[in-house]
Amino acid sequence: MGPEKRAIDMLTLTAVLLPPLLASGLAVLVRPYRRFVGWLGLSCAALSFLASSRLCLEAFSGEMRGQRAAGGLWQVDSLSALLALCIAFVTLLAMAVAPGLRRSDDADAVQTRRLRIFMSAFAFTMLVAVTVQNAALMWVAIEATTIASALAIPLHRTKASVEASWKYLLLCSVGIALALTGTILASFTAGETPIGQSWVALRSTPLSLHPQLLQLAFAFILVGYGTKAGLAPMHTWLPDAHSEAPSPISAMMSGVLLAVATYAIARWKAVVDASVDPTFSNALLIGFGLLSVAIGALSLVIQQHYKRMLAYSSVEHIGLVTIGLALGPLGAFAAWLHVINHAVAKSAGFLLAGRILYRYRTTEIASVSGLLHVMPWTGGLFATAVLALVGLPPFGLFVSEFLLVQAAVANHKMWLAAIVLLLLLIAFISLMGHLNRMLYGPAPDDVPTGERASWPILVLIVPVAILVLLGVALPKPFSAFIHDSVASLLQ
Repeated sequence: MGPEKRAIDMLTLTAVLLPPLLASGLAVLVRPYRRFVGWLGLSCAALSFLASSRLCLEAFSGEMRGQRAAGGLWQVDSLSALLALCIAFVTLLAMAVAPGLRRSDDADAVQTRRLRIFMSAFAFTMLVAVTVQNAALMWVAIEATTIASALAIPLHRTKASVEASWKYLLLCSVGIALALTGTILASFTAGETPIGQSWVALRSTPLSLHPQLLQLAFAFILVGYGTKAGLAPMHTWLPDAHSEAPSPISAMMSGVLLAVATYAIARWKAVVDASVDPTFSNALLIGFGLLSVAIGALSLVIQQHYKRMLAYSSVEHIGLVTIGLALGPLGAFAAWLHVINHAVAKSAGFLLAGRILYRYRTTEIASVSGLLHVMPWTGGLFATAVLALVGLPPFGLFVSEFLLVQAAVANHKMWLAAIVLLLLLIAFISLMGHLNRMLYGPAPDDVPTGERASWPILVLIVPVAILVLLGVALPKPFSAFIHDSVASLLQ
């Protein structure tokens, strides 16, 4: 790669990372909050999304294939570019729907300003985590995501939101400390290869110390980053934090933060598997993944709050992704396709849940009835998002779940396929029951009826259209890009 090409790549990567940082800084400087800050923040998110799309093209182009965009510390392969695109897309959605853009918004100006500061800072830390090619700096960036998001959870300063924020901060700090322990243990095995080298260098250099020490390091890393990813039994912070956070933050946490932590696990799995038998790492991933799917699905049965319902659905889906990473190339393809579909569906679900909460003033499922009558657009889109999350065709999650089960069968794990299908059925029945109770029935007397196709509705139609597109006809270039992302873990 020539110097001119590297300069162009760095320019693209700068255009990905810098806009959210500028948006956050602008929101800090302009006090009190002004609407132009919100629009400039949205413009920055759009610029970051366009640059992420360009980064994907550069990482996947025929000229660049098998190499990495940018260079040195900021090398970006297809998997990094894919995660950056997901983060930028969900951030763009959240910034477009969050309060502070329209004159009709009656949100508190102080809270809106804080929300805009933390949303952009949160996006910046996640983008750094997936683009930096350094295990130590990735750890720092993931720890920074905890701080940025934890400060945003208690935006409305209720007792429940403050407790949820502290619980999230404490548990994820413990988890990230365990991940640091695993990283340090792995550094002992790295011999003359500094742990700060790129992922490619770590994989290409056989780690030298005892294999059992390397396996112990991976166990620490899996539990540590798995806490952040919401894997059971370390998931207990997730339902509280996701349900108490403002909806745009919930959308970003559930849509892409869990995927960022899973990305870290996948990177380390590739390093460990290059030096020791992958049977150990695969068994751990299947064990934690299956437990997460089980706890997520069974918890959905007894849910009484629709935001917590979406949160437990995230535990279930991140368990499916973890299982997919242990099932070879086909399973990994299904896993990353599932990450994309889940990011789109869950971010839309939480943003729509925020609109429901604003109208009904409650998160209790039993108190939300007649949603299709009260909010026809929001109710219809929310139903579509939930139908996508339960894996019904023609949505993309059906395709990724089908491929996941197919990967289990191809790996001669019929028992795993059977258990996953049973748990998916339980989740399906539970979610459909909750959804029916919300959509139909008489509307509460004190809830205003009627809704027009406003700007947020038009924005939220986009993710629904993407889910249908990914389910009906997965575009070949997009499919090839995910294959290249899977291969980038092994190159």
